[in-house]
Amino acid sequence: MSDARTPAQIEADIVRRRNQLAETLDEIGVRVHPKTIAGEAKAKVVSTVDHTLGRAYVSVNRAVSDVRAQLVDGDGSPRLERIVPVALVVVGLVGLLAVSARRRRG
Repeated sequence: MSDARTPAQIEADIVRRRNQLAETLDEIGVRVHPKTIAGEAKAKVVSTVDHTLGRAYVSVNRAVSDVRAQLVDGDGSPRLERIVPVALVVVGLVGLLAVSARRRRG
């Protein structure tokens, strides 16, 4: 038994390996192409922004829910003992801002 290959087998092996190498080089070319790199970077940025916005939305939603829980009972009725002091503080701050703006103009 001989392990020797025929010239046709060697040539077929060379052609097959050449085709595999060409495919590999094409894949590498696509991966390092500037458009591919830019597209991957853009996708990564979009993903990061989406994730950040999602986290911000959850945080704001939680804060609003916490404030609402402080100002409204479980049955939906307002807690006047908490709303009135908050309203007075807001009115006071708006008044101070108005007085301060008048002093700057005058």
